[in-house]
Amino acid sequence: MSEIKLPSQFESFGDARKQGFIAVKNLKEQGKKVAGVFCTYAPVELVLAAGAVPIGLCAFSDETIPEAEKELPRNLCPLVKSSYGFAITDKCPYMYFSDLMIGETTCDGKKKMYELLGEIKNLHVMQLPQTQEDEASQELWYKEVLRLKERIERDFGVTITDEDIKRAIKLKNEERKVLKEFYELSKACPPPITGSEQLKVLYGSQFKFDQEAKIQEIRELIEKIKADMANGVENVSKSAKRILITGCPLAGVTEKIVKAIEESGGVVVAYENCIGIKPIENLVDETMDPYKAIADRYLKIGCSVMTPNNNRLELLSRLVKEFKVDGVVEMTLQACHTYNLETATIRKHLQKEDVPFISIETDYSTSDVAQLKTRLAAFIEMLA
Repeated sequence: MSEIKLPSQFESFGDARKQGFIAVKNLKEQGKKVAGVFCTYAPVELVLAAGAVPIGLCAFSDETIPEAEKELPRNLCPLVKSSYGFAITDKCPYMYFSDLMIGETTCDGKKKMYELLGEIKNLHVMQLPQTQEDEASQELWYKEVLRLKERIERDFGVTITDEDIKRAIKLKNEERKVLKEFYELSKACPPPITGSEQLKVLYGSQFKFDQEAKIQEIRELIEKIKADMANGVENVSKSAKRILITGCPLAGVTEKIVKAIEESGGVVVAYENCIGIKPIENLVDETMDPYKAIADRYLKIGCSVMTPNNNRLELLSRLVKEFKVDGVVEMTLQACHTYNLETATIRKHLQKEDVPFISIETDYSTSDVAQLKTRLAAFIEMLA
């Protein structure tokens, strides 16, 4: 096996990033293959069934955007620019060490960026249908799942058996169940943890590479939180207004939204977006053909690229009731056309259900922090 090398600028990185590089380097030195995924539509069960490690790739920092803008237009979604920037600068350990990257045609920005990325990285792009409601789209996605299986087998030099895929489905379902049990703790009034703490666990779970150890760690965290609740420990004020966040993927710089809410007398009890409840809610059916079950489960994800996107509306309505939500905050990224256009539909839907709603558009800079806090503080004051 050839020597696993760190990037030339490794010593210039901060400690957290160095640790990320070393963690993935250790996996590679153990003979593990790494598959980076950009989206929650990517069926990670196929990666697990191949004995490989799936890792999230989307970037949430403006650090590498200037490098990306040397090739990409400035008026492009910051997530797309940041992701491409980290790939071309070798500043992301997960992109740097990925043996295969798995993309998907969720938006035009990503789709065209992948053409450039494919010139420098080993990339597989899944052709995602734009609707969930007809048989042709369901059949297309099923074939895309099988096509990815063949690519993984070929690139990783393995054969995925029926036992492999069924075992991977069961393991990933167990992870979803325990994460769901974790975030449903916030149905309590007051919630036992802040929204910042909940997001840290949901987002961080993508970067824990031993599935069984990850599940056990989350179970232990749940038991600790339950014990604190039983002992009367309260970390959140009973008067805090309960907020649900929806919209674009939220992490990194965009956590400024969560901070502004919780500094203004609110508490985020639920995240409907991609780094939250949306990719966890539904399980893969373990009783049917595994590849058909995987295709069916992933195609149901309620992303704004789907038209119509009734699954998002249904999930929002249910979460508002179950988490006793006082108001909904939508976070959209500049130039994310599908989510920005769908804002009108979400607003009308929540108005019918008499749920207060505000939409915030932002990017990966910190220049709008004061403005965001002013708007969100006014929204929360209105709820009172």
